[in-house]
Amino acid sequence: MYNENGKYSISVCFSPLSWHLFAKEDSVVVIVDIFRATTAICAALHSGVRSIIPVADISESEDYKKKGFIIAGERDGQKLDCADLGNSPFQFLNPDLAGKTVVLNTTNGTQAIRAASSTGNVVAIGSFLNLDAVTRFVTLQSKPVVIFCAGWKNRFSLEDTLFAGALAQNLITRCNGDFHTMCDSVIASIDLWQIAQNDLNAYIQKAAHRHRLRKMGLDDILEFSLTQNFSNVVPVLSGIELVDAEKQS
Repeated sequence: MYNENGKYSISVCFSPLSWHLFAKEDSVVVIVDIFRATTAICAALHSGVRSIIPVADISESEDYKKKGFIIAGERDGQKLDCADLGNSPFQFLNPDLAGKTVVLNTTNGTQAIRAASSTGNVVAIGSFLNLDAVTRFVTLQSKPVVIFCAGWKNRFSLEDTLFAGALAQNLITRCNGDFHTMCDSVIASIDLWQIAQNDLNAYIQKAAHRHRLRKMGLDDILEFSLTQNFSNVVPVLSGIELVDAEKQS
């Protein structure tokens, strides 16, 4: 998978702590937080939610609550006191949310979105649910791509890295040689993906966050979160909101 040819580079940032090393101008940044923020965002827009406003501080969620917004969010897996919803993807499949805006605040995912939003780049949301759709979207941007793994409290995350490997492999093998990489974290991500891809559910049993979710009784979303190509939605950041790329255009 390593090659020096192609118009556009691919990089993978394993942790928000390393983001300053990977941030580029005029790039596409794909945020990934498989368990559970980016999966929930894709599920929300797929089911008809008009937009998601990602926020990083609990005080922001409280302020939006006072303004009458629907609040979703958690810290360390526990729903915020001010929230109407947690961040389970299943909660966002509720048809009653169709056409509405939801404010989302999570331990890892929305923090990464906030960090990437300051770069002025195209910011998109990736999950296994929209793997092929986000591959197509990134290809059409004709820009370098950085896959930004939200991780867990700035630590390396196995599930996010597996998605990074899947997306990077798609871009390198399906896009007519337009993408290349000289980034070790891309190579490592693809290698892990190639090991895991034939039985992703079994492989993910090794992941630390899988065990955190089990202890909290929140692991009902694992199989759904690893489901590939459930949706063609690609959430993109437009101002302060995440909206479906197709509706934005």
